[in-house]
Amino acid sequence: MDLIRWTLIFLIFALIAAVFGFTGIAANFAYIGKILFFIFVVLFVVSLFFGRQNR
Repeated sequence: MDLIRWTLIFLIFALIAAVFGFTGIAANFAYIGKILFFIFVVLFVVSLFFGRQNR
C-alpha cells in the first residue's frame, strides 16, 4: 500500500505545482507518479498470479 500512497502524493504535488505555475516541476512530479503507478500495477498482477499457488 505504500507504493500507491507515494503515487498519490506525487500526483498531488504535481497538481499543486501546476496551480502555482511551476509547469516543469509539475510535469516531473506527474511523470514520477505515472511510473510509480505502473510499477504498482505490475507488482499487483504478479502478486495475484504467484499468491494463488497451492501449498
